[in-house]
Amino acid sequence: MDRRTFLKGVAGAGSMAAMSGSLAMPALAQGAAKTLRFVPQANLANFDPIWGTQYVVRNASVLVWDTLYGLDAAGTPQRQMVESEEVSADGLTWTFKLRPGLKFHDGEKVLAKDVVASLTRWSARDPMGIMIKGIQKELTAVDDSTFKWVLAKPFPKMKLALGKTNAPIAFIMPERIAQTDPFKQITEYVGSGPTKFLKDQWVPGAKAVFERFADYQPRSEAASWLAGGKKMLVDRIEWVVMPDPATAAAALQNGEVDWWEQPLSDLVPLLKQNKNLNVDIGDPLGNVGSFRMNHIQPPFNNPKVRQAVLMALSQEDYMRALVGDDESLWKPLPGFFTPGTPLYTEVGGEVLKGPRKLDAAKKLLAESGYKGEPVVCVVAQDQPITKAQGDVTVDLLKKLGMNVDFVATDWGSVGSRRALKTPPTQGGWSMFHTWHAGSDCTNPAAYPAIRANGDKAWFGWPESPEVEKEVVSWFEAANLEEEKAAIGRLNKAAIENVTYAPTGFFLSYTAWNKKVTGVTQGPIPTFWGVAKSA
Repeated sequence: MDRRTFLKGVAGAGSMAAMSGSLAMPALAQGAAKTLRFVPQANLANFDPIWGTQYVVRNASVLVWDTLYGLDAAGTPQRQMVESEEVSADGLTWTFKLRPGLKFHDGEKVLAKDVVASLTRWSARDPMGIMIKGIQKELTAVDDSTFKWVLAKPFPKMKLALGKTNAPIAFIMPERIAQTDPFKQITEYVGSGPTKFLKDQWVPGAKAVFERFADYQPRSEAASWLAGGKKMLVDRIEWVVMPDPATAAAALQNGEVDWWEQPLSDLVPLLKQNKNLNVDIGDPLGNVGSFRMNHIQPPFNNPKVRQAVLMALSQEDYMRALVGDDESLWKPLPGFFTPGTPLYTEVGGEVLKGPRKLDAAKKLLAESGYKGEPVVCVVAQDQPITKAQGDVTVDLLKKLGMNVDFVATDWGSVGSRRALKTPPTQGGWSMFHTWHAGSDCTNPAAYPAIRANGDKAWFGWPESPEVEKEVVSWFEAANLEEEKAAIGRLNKAAIENVTYAPTGFFLSYTAWNKKVTGVTQGPIPTFWGVAKSA
């Protein structure tokens, strides 16, 4: 019996107790309609939205911490915590005023000094924040509700930087928490967002709980992605961690959970047959699969080794492993930018097209001087997207003749280990898999994975002056045509550098009980406006 047949059979059986006696699943169905039970894409193993960039952390964080601006569904930054902003005529001084009545979950007022400390911590880790910090003269609180950012040169995309959806997001925390070293994790989870995080009920690997914040004052505008009025219609949200897809499918069908963020594609046909469920594409902008290599440690510090992988890599193999045989759910991606968006390009992507060249890749690998050193592949088994890609990668690297050290672990551990710069033989890593939301890959501004600025780059720390030159060219472009030209050159440079290896573009489903209303499509599962009937 193959994996898909087994999963469908187990999920269709509909018996939670028979599958996992260690989980007291029947009790989950006993709550009131004011409690929403949600199965996230992965375990919330750590909870610091600045320290790391995992989507599961970001998705939980938007419930707890608010932002100065928020992107709406059109990708436009709108005021959120900010009441007004002024930009000097020379574009060098930004002055922001906070909305009145903002409160943290501990009852303290949100003050400008909290914002200054939060932005200081964020700008030490985020690529756009690092750019702003590089031209910063001062970031200061003028009074309790006003702060200003003085720059050495204009930064027209300031509001985008402060409202973007990709991690790290510029969340606002109390000053005492924001003063934590940005390279160490916070241990206190107090924000001013629409829900409070109940730390005493957090069981990593099992459950995380959020409770509606009674003093939250939503904006008057309609909610749209991270913008507008974040009105909570349920009192309590329980994130129930279910790494086994068959267990999650059975729980959703039995009404023991209300919403499954990212159902395994193999189980979607079964879920669609259930008249009590809604099943839809979670985000039309989709996702970009990623084979991320460590550029500072052997063997992937050698560009010929990275290029050999790119030459042999079959995106079709990766995509079919992820989404099955439904070709409407994936596309080959000879580049790094989201298909169907204005800046999509295939310039320089020929190496990813056509029949794969395994013999040529083996020859290039031999020319690189590779001598059989272990390639430490760190692959999360509790995240279907990473597990499926990892299985393909092991086969690929072995066919190339590489010595594979496969480390099967969990997604939380990947998040911690990928931050290490130590050699793979000393607890570090050679490669890991992840994915990037299509909304993050529409341009370089909110796309840390495309950057190649060495120590300041995302995990893997690629370094390429050519890539960085074209990132700057895009930021300085005067019109769309100049932007497109810069993106074409950037795509080509990133392919040549193999900043990372794109494994293809794919869509994912989300599924929820019909008693739940207000679920919207987008890069983040947003809970404001979501209601549940008894």
